Amino acid sequence: MPKSRGSKISTAATSGSVQPLHLQVAALCWRRSKKGLRILLITSRDTGRWVIPKGWPMRNRSDAEAAAREAYEEAGLRGAVSERSIGVYTYRKAMPKGRPLRIAVRVFPLEVHEILRKYPETGQRRVKWFDPIHAARGVVEPELKQMIRDFRSADASREAHVADEHPDG
Repeated sequence: MPKSRGSKISTAATSGSVQPLHLQVAALCWRRSKKGLRILLITSRDTGRWVIPKGWPMRNRSDAEAAAREAYEEAGLRGAVSERSIGVYTYRKAMPKGRPLRIAVRVFPLEVHEILRKYPETGQRRVKWFDPIHAARGVVEPELKQMIRDFRSADASREAHVADEHPDG
C-alpha cells in the first residue's frame, strides 16, 4: 500500500518564519512478561538512536492501523492496537536536501501478540524490549519520554482492537 505524505496540521514560528507541522503515526509496542511491563524500542536507520516504530499516515487505513503496519514493517510485531491515541510528540526530521521538517507524531498503543522472525526491515535496525523506566531514558524526545513513563497497559488493552490479520490487509 503506498504511503501518503503526512498532512500539514498546523503552523508555528521557527527562526522568524512559519513552517508547517507534518503528521506521522507511531506504535507504542508493549507486552507483559515475567519481568512486568515491557516497551519495545528500535533504532532509527539513519542516526541509530532509540525510537518507536513510526511513519507517514497511509491511504485507506486509520492512523492506528497505519501505526500497527509500521510496527510490523520495522520490528516484525503483530497485535491489538488502540484506535485512541495516547498523545503526540514532536521532533525535527532531517531531509536529504533542504531544511528539516517539523513533525508531530500521534502515538497509538499496540499490545504485542506475535513477534515475527522475518519482516520487511529485518536486519536494518536493533530491536530491544525495555522496562518503562529504561525505555523512557532511551528516547530523546521529552514528550515521548513522558508518554512512556505515564503509560498504563491496562488502559490500553481495554481500548485495543485486534490487528493480527495479515499485515497487508
